[in-house]
Amino acid sequence: MQVTTQKQNPSADAGSQDVFNDARLEALRQWLGGQTKAAPGMRIETLAPASADASFRRYFRVEGEQQSWIVMDAPPQREPIAPFLKVDRLMAAAGVHVPEILAADEAQGFILMSDLGRQTYLDVLNEDNARGLMDAATDALVLWQKASRPGVLPEYDHAVLLREIELFPEWYVTVHRGYEMNEKQRSIISACFEKILANNLSEARVFVHRDFMPRNLMVSDPMPGVLDFQDALYGPVSYDIASLMRDAFISWGESFVLDTTIRYWDKARRAGIPVPPDFGEFWRNVEWMGMQRHLKVLGIFARINYRDGKPKYLADTPRFIHYVRETANRYADLKPVNWLLDIFEEHKSREAFTF
Repeated sequence: MQVTTQKQNPSADAGSQDVFNDARLEALRQWLGGQTKAAPGMRIETLAPASADASFRRYFRVEGEQQSWIVMDAPPQREPIAPFLKVDRLMAAAGVHVPEILAADEAQGFILMSDLGRQTYLDVLNEDNARGLMDAATDALVLWQKASRPGVLPEYDHAVLLREIELFPEWYVTVHRGYEMNEKQRSIISACFEKILANNLSEARVFVHRDFMPRNLMVSDPMPGVLDFQDALYGPVSYDIASLMRDAFISWGESFVLDTTIRYWDKARRAGIPVPPDFGEFWRNVEWMGMQRHLKVLGIFARINYRDGKPKYLADTPRFIHYVRETANRYADLKPVNWLLDIFEEHKSREAFTF
């Protein structure tokens, strides 16, 4: 089995922040003081940063005599917790291992929940355990998708897909690379984007986690615990497997990507999930869905740096550039993206490529 694990450890921003000197933290402590029935034995003085992500949410762990709990702090004006609570209920009903919600305050943006563990998949993945862990992950994904039904989650429609992919020219190309496309270039790239989205929207739709990757899968019993699902939508069936196999922080050899994707596709077919009956067609969908996600992520990582002051994510842009280039090289309709990248890659001169 070929597995190439090139890990980037995304150390939590919370660990480097002085998180114990802000008003929200004091409000959180006061709120937890009223939750002792939900979490018997909780010792509020043990409250400590657990992790942070690319959003405005942050997470704390609080200890008890026999167990620990996780507390989410999500400023309601920026990160309302209602979607998290809703999707948590949906995933739990589907049989997916998600945190148990013990108490929640939507007005303040606080959640007290069970602790799924201290190790993510990203912490432990290696060549020996990768197949077993990924099998467990795709088992959970099939459970989630099997529960899908329309009208429950917001649609992952053309407007959302376009808004996401446009983050690439807006933040990565213009802001990060400092390059202004001319009218002809913009027209060619826009036409390429529309082809990508047309393929994405031609797929059958299911519940989509939208960030189903090793950093959000916990080593737990049962395996895996699933986190960071609050942005779930109803959209293309290939999205989550593309997210799992083209990760932000770990790279896989192509044979392992294909093997895991085939194994997922076979499970999905047997479960009645509407994947194409031909794997070749499904693989093309995975690649084109991945292309939309890769371009979006490049834009998001640039935006997080320049707008939000979180520079660590930029270190992983080369990984996504590699994903984009490899995919675009395989499909003529996607090559304009590589032409654009050629303009500001170091090994190509600006004068060598024009539209």
